[in-house]
Amino acid sequence: MSIPLLEITPKTQNQRVPGYDVPDEDDARIYRLTDATSDTDVNNIIWACYRQIFSEHLILESYRQEFLESQLRNRAISVREFIRGLGKSEVYREQIAELNSNYRVVELTVQRFLGRPSYGKQEQIAWSIVIATKGLHGFIDAVVDSDEYRSNFGDDIVPYQRRRMEARPFNLVNPRYNDYWRGRLLEREMMTRSYYQVRQYQAGELDKKVVRQAIPASFFIMAKGIITPQLTPQRDVARSTSSAIKVPDMSRDDNGTPKPTVKPVAARLPYSYIPPLKKN
Repeated sequence: MSIPLLEITPKTQNQRVPGYDVPDEDDARIYRLTDATSDTDVNNIIWACYRQIFSEHLILESYRQEFLESQLRNRAISVREFIRGLGKSEVYREQIAELNSNYRVVELTVQRFLGRPSYGKQEQIAWSIVIATKGLHGFIDAVVDSDEYRSNFGDDIVPYQRRRMEARPFNLVNPRYNDYWRGRLLEREMMTRSYYQVRQYQAGELDKKVVRQAIPASFFIMAKGIITPQLTPQRDVARSTSSAIKVPDMSRDDNGTPKPTVKPVAARLPYSYIPPLKKN
């Protein structure tokens, strides 16, 4: 039995409210398969799908899904199934899923497949559970088969950003250069280097920050777990135990009788026999 999607409280987003803005060049162009009457129109739909899902405005030859293209050209599949195939392709896995955390994958997928930003951390957690239980393909199926996708794009419309008030379009955001990906690259680059390799890599003054980055974070966690408590200095031990030590009275014998004391003898200073000088 699969875990149902957690309830999500939508935020007040612009795409959930009818717009009053005047259409201009910033509005997304809508591509429909039912409006395609020539091979050129179908090609435009295919490239629009690549731009929306792969975020590639100059598609690489190795990224093309020729089998899916052939099916769409022959009207054997709908645009929705073509979008599903792009989401399940190895290109999407390598360029999106493997480069980011599950939260980031949810954010990018919601933007590109549903045409809106995610409803904060709550929605990212809900969809991340779907990724953890059903995998990437199950997550793509859940998004493409959702009521939100069907009601906004149906079977023949290429997904698009439903409202853009500011910032860059969703399909222009590169997923490979966020903080998470840079952190992974740094960890992958530095974790296998020794102290001397890092110093040689620095090629100059030794940077403690770079040296620290060369040590895996797991090592610091392990080191903290095995650190033994410091030994108490000898002075602290003496101070803590001195109050319990009784110093014997050496001026009396065992019966309590005072011991004879030795009277001090006047000492003669050197050269005391020399008479002092007379003052004039």
